[in-house]
Amino acid sequence: MDKLTSAGRSRGRGRATNPQQPRVENRNKRGGQDADASGSSRRFPQAPATSAWGQPSSGVARGSGLQQQSCSTAPLQQRAPAPVMQGRATAHRDIASGDAPVVREDSRGAVRGKRILTEVVTSRPPTCVTKTGETGTKVVVQTNYYRIIKKPKWSIHQYRVDFAPDVDMMRVRRAYLAQHKTILGGFIFDGTMLFCTTYLEKQNLELTTKNRENEVIQIKLKHVGQLDVTDAQQLQVLNLILRRAMEGLKLQLVGRNFYDPKAKHSLNAYCIELWPGYQTSIRQHEQDILLCAEIAHKVMRTDSVYKTLQECQNKQDPLNSFKHEVVGTIVLTDYNNKTYRVDDVDFESSPMSKFKTKDGDISYMEYYKKRYNIHIKDAKQPLLVSRPSERNIRAGQSELIMLIPELSRSTGLTNAMRSNFSLMRAMSEFTRLPPDQRILRLKAFNDRLNGTTDSTDVLKAWNMELDKKLVEVPGRVIPSCRIVFGNNERFDCNVYADWTKELRNKTPYKNVDIRRWCVIALKRNLTEIQNFVQMCIRAANGMRMRIAEPMYQQILDDRNGTYSQAINTSVASDLQMLMVVMPAANEEKYSCIKKKCCIDRPVPSQVVTLRTIAPRGDRASGLMSIATKVVIQMNAKLMGAPWMTEIPISGLMTVGFDVCHSGKEKNKSYGALVATMDLKSKPQYFSTVSQHLKGQEMSNEIAMNMTYALKAYRNEHGMLPKKILFYRDGVGDGQLPQVFNTEVQFLKDKLDEIYKNAGEPTPCPMAFIVVSKRINTRYFVGRKNPVPGTVVDDVITLPERYDFFLVSQSVRQGTVSPTSYNVIYDTMGLNADKIQMLTYKMTHLYYNWSGTCRVPAVCQYAHKLAFLVAESLNRLPHNALEKQLYFL
Repeated sequence: MDKLTSAGRSRGRGRATNPQQPRVENRNKRGGQDADASGSSRRFPQAPATSAWGQPSSGVARGSGLQQQSCSTAPLQQRAPAPVMQGRATAHRDIASGDAPVVREDSRGAVRGKRILTEVVTSRPPTCVTKTGETGTKVVVQTNYYRIIKKPKWSIHQYRVDFAPDVDMMRVRRAYLAQHKTILGGFIFDGTMLFCTTYLEKQNLELTTKNRENEVIQIKLKHVGQLDVTDAQQLQVLNLILRRAMEGLKLQLVGRNFYDPKAKHSLNAYCIELWPGYQTSIRQHEQDILLCAEIAHKVMRTDSVYKTLQECQNKQDPLNSFKHEVVGTIVLTDYNNKTYRVDDVDFESSPMSKFKTKDGDISYMEYYKKRYNIHIKDAKQPLLVSRPSERNIRAGQSELIMLIPELSRSTGLTNAMRSNFSLMRAMSEFTRLPPDQRILRLKAFNDRLNGTTDSTDVLKAWNMELDKKLVEVPGRVIPSCRIVFGNNERFDCNVYADWTKELRNKTPYKNVDIRRWCVIALKRNLTEIQNFVQMCIRAANGMRMRIAEPMYQQILDDRNGTYSQAINTSVASDLQMLMVVMPAANEEKYSCIKKKCCIDRPVPSQVVTLRTIAPRGDRASGLMSIATKVVIQMNAKLMGAPWMTEIPISGLMTVGFDVCHSGKEKNKSYGALVATMDLKSKPQYFSTVSQHLKGQEMSNEIAMNMTYALKAYRNEHGMLPKKILFYRDGVGDGQLPQVFNTEVQFLKDKLDEIYKNAGEPTPCPMAFIVVSKRINTRYFVGRKNPVPGTVVDDVITLPERYDFFLVSQSVRQGTVSPTSYNVIYDTMGLNADKIQMLTYKMTHLYYNWSGTCRVPAVCQYAHKLAFLVAESLNRLPHNALEKQLYFL
């Protein structure tokens, strides 16, 4: 949104620079401003006690098959089994609930859960001879990776296992195999296939054992193959080995990561605990199998879900409000240290309700008192419902798991917590680790894993060992970019890639004089707003811009209808720009204003809050900085350009594409495309948005949006672009096969068709790059953050990809996060050096921040546009705005 953070704040005092939340605009869904199969049937018992919370129809449907599987996970320690309970549901049974593939005991070789193996896509283009560049200053980079040391001929063998007579139970099969551990060594067994590093000389090996009846059981193993280093199954097996080794550390598994409750950091004032932990993965990289270890933190609430239930009683619709708050959250039950996903709320049941066991019916209150010696205080509270996982269903445990709000506590943060500046600052002091502390934490993790007997025994069984030193790789610092202002003034970026000071005294690269504009403001605050407008005019004069005195549309209240009426009246005067001043951040009012300005009466708009433009106390000293940033934004929204970089290629169209899921309509998503119109000659942009259903392939939408962009380019230049550089954001590893095999081919076919119809003799050269921000890779130079422009394209990259890591932004607090770029299609003919440098140049062109951002500007613009439409507009914007950066 147009919300300005405390823009006068110095970079050192603020949070780390983040292109998702740049300092000029910190748009978030809470603030509302511009700135940046089970198939399990449920039999209800005898009529339960009437719930004090009512019986809404939104509760769990009778006899309904609940299909969404649970995301809960199991504890690490073996515990005594709960009594067998059959019938309606279980009272939080001590079963392994979850899908994470964790092995409980080394001797069993069990694979927990059923995981979909992600295909390893060999996306390296055939035109890529080498993916390592040479330009720049060479540096030695230390990473958060450890080498997995293995024997020279180490490999994973795969065996088919059959039992005669057949053994039905998975647990018994594993137990029989565990009796032959001396022959097999460490192994993973999924019930049919066995994986181990031992090559058995005989292609068909027969082993024997006896069952309880003293009958001989034959175990036949047949060697069926050897897993390749890039095979998805080997990657899964390697990570299963690691997880088994990490079980020896006695950590708590929450979701798919391990955390240490004993090292928790308590924020008692906010009823929150922060658990430190680790995100780990093993993968085959360029030359070695490497373990990536990243420090993670889990937010655990100390108050129970019951407190949320009580707070919702004060709301207009308490039942649905409570359901909205808790469904989808992960809760922890302290009495057995297990986590569960809340899938529903059963308002028809209470702790007094009964369920069947082998010893007869028993109420939930009696069960918890007998089993855990816990007395439930509120006997009329509703119950939380967690659906069984696929593993539980396959094991015959298909009952719903019922949880007591009083005994469950949520994990994660609520929207209100995220909006609490004091809380977020207190959390950041613990979670935002500088590089030197992060390295010490990584070393402590390594020492712990190598010093724990249970962990080392697992690795030895697989003929593996973890190196004690962090991996060091060769890196380069790309030459700094030159910023171009008006009158051909140029500035070479400093080590922080920041040109804020220079911007205030330079003429913008392209000015747009604002002669017709209007300010909508509350009458009672008119004087303060007029003072800020005068400051904006002075700031514009300092940048050689001309901003005329605006018209003022005074309103008496800040109701949605009042804003709509004022906008209708103002826009009738043929405005260039509309500024709307809100008393405070409000998502509903912001959405109303943006819908009016982006759909009904299309006009570029700037929304600010009174608290931002008329600050009190010490904050008032930075008001001129805020005014400068507002002027820069308005200029950019009117097709101006505050600055530019030197683009060496003419006829180049750079494209960014991102997807955002609607927060109000869960089944809808919006894909936004933003394209440049040849930045070397004209700093202009084109944007368009398409709506699609959740889960729908994006191939058609991308091709359609690209067609619109090419048409706009031809209208501007009289010809089609000579080269296209496409950045695709919002792609997870699981979506890469679909993007590589479908989207790229679909886009290529469409481009070939367009260029052929236009009479072009050859198809347009294009490079398609997948941009990934959510990665665990970190790297350091001299135990400090690398400077902007530091690139790594070897050792920790993947052999099947044409990829590189780039740190483009500068941070003063915490550890900088690199961005991963994966070139999956390339016919542009540019070498690795030029691709990397061109990508780095594009991170300098995001006009919400006078510095570099984490991703190319077109990607950040696409994200801003998709987020605006998904969260505020919920409809496609008017075509009249497609050539303006109205979404800044």
